[in-house]
Amino acid sequence: MPPESSEPANRCQKTSLPGPKSDNDCVDRRIADFGATHHLVFGLGELAALGLSAGATRRRAAAGRLHRVHSGVYSLVPPALLPREGRWRAAVLACGPGAVLSHRSAAGLHELRAYGPARTEITVPHSSPRVHAGILAHRCALDDEDITLLRGIPCTTVARTLVDLAAVVPLRVVERVCDQAEIAETFDLWAIQDQFERHPRRPGTRRLRSVLETHYIGTTPTWTDIEERFLALVRAAGLPAPTVNDWVDPGDGEPAIRVDFVWRAQRIALETDGRRTHMTAQAFERDRRRDQRLTAARWRPLRATWRQILDAPRALERTLQRVFRAPA
Repeated sequence: MPPESSEPANRCQKTSLPGPKSDNDCVDRRIADFGATHHLVFGLGELAALGLSAGATRRRAAAGRLHRVHSGVYSLVPPALLPREGRWRAAVLACGPGAVLSHRSAAGLHELRAYGPARTEITVPHSSPRVHAGILAHRCALDDEDITLLRGIPCTTVARTLVDLAAVVPLRVVERVCDQAEIAETFDLWAIQDQFERHPRRPGTRRLRSVLETHYIGTTPTWTDIEERFLALVRAAGLPAPTVNDWVDPGDGEPAIRVDFVWRAQRIALETDGRRTHMTAQAFERDRRRDQRLTAARWRPLRATWRQILDAPRALERTLQRVFRAPA
């Protein structure tokens, strides 16, 4: 048996075992350790630094021990099994030096919006000639102030992400992302103003300025599709702007109530009821108790169902307008 050693167990040691097997074990361990902290993804240069030559990489890929994600990018698992961070890191590596995650993908990494398995968005220098399947490349030079490193992935800062995003998504999506940044405490108005000053002609600058001038950041962080559709209905009807997912304290000594849409001046508290979450026996009892507490505190509790919002929006709109015209 090899003699015991006082060195840490995770270091590759010289032992009495045959050299080639020991070397392979050492490389395997380094690859596993690196993959565990880099979302299971490697560039060819990283594999070489870990002790794996280009030829050895090809042999491992042929044997199914590594999996090709993009040209020059490999992973420890098949691409379909990569976590989203792994897909994002692979895309950045594939696009070469200077590439960073950006736009909708960067918003996903910053946890400002959900982003599914659509194409990964990358910003690359103007000189980059690389094109890869599954990657949407935006060609633009970035300043150092525009780039950060988040969970080991180079990406645009929150402020630059908001500017880029404003150029490619509807204004309401920009509002929601700004709301989420405010909730996550990553919304930095000074950094955004710096973006405006350095990039006054970027496509997203004018649209983001418009959102900041007309939208009170943090007031409409809708959590569900039903809430988002109802907010669109309220705006189309020309009703006063509510606060969204706000808290109301009935003043009865019990905990405050979180309400989907609140109009404080009119003392209206409206809930959007989806069948899945509001038709259980427990939810049924809880909702009635909430309405009782609000009514006792001289609030007007209202409810709108998904079917009303989706299939009969005009009827619901007329009802709401009558409620707002009625004396409180």
